[in-house]
Amino acid sequence: MSLPALRRLLRPSLLSYSVLSRSIIPTVATRTALLTTSAVPSSTPPPPPPVSAPSTEPTTLTSSDLNLLPLLRAQPQHYATIHIQGFPFLVTAGDQVTLPFRLKDVTVGDQLRITHVSVLGSRDYTLKGAPWIDEKLFEVRATVIEETSEPMRIKKKKKQRTRRTKTVKSKHFYTVLRVSQIDVLEQ
Repeated sequence: MSLPALRRLLRPSLLSYSVLSRSIIPTVATRTALLTTSAVPSSTPPPPPPVSAPSTEPTTLTSSDLNLLPLLRAQPQHYATIHIQGFPFLVTAGDQVTLPFRLKDVTVGDQLRITHVSVLGSRDYTLKGAPWIDEKLFEVRATVIEETSEPMRIKKKKKQRTRRTKTVKSKHFYTVLRVSQIDVLEQ
């Protein structure tokens, strides 16, 4: 049955439409629902509950998790997913990390303690944070070994059918870190 035929059969007050996947599908509201809604004065619907932002606090471990922490500590080698200014890096002790920006207020030779770690693990055990692991449970240290920049890049940009050529120069700066230790601390 076509939509104009439905409109002729049903009164406009009883016809409502719902849009699903770009096609209009007519739905018929019941007379009792229309009578009850028209008899009750219209009021604004209650506002939706506030949406809570994701927590940036480290997760606290339960007692069963704390009992498994010595098993993770007993493993020979650990890895961690560290976050520096929003960039995640999967590292082990001795790894070299090249940050795509220059860290402020650091010089070559400075020791940094990394506090934002989302995953800490070994070959057999993994500890995941939501979003971070409590910094009292681990110690990740890194040394600034270099602050460098790439060579000057020169790129010529030209649009079609125009004589003008724009020269774009870019030179990005980097900070290079070496992860010196990843330890799981005793609780």
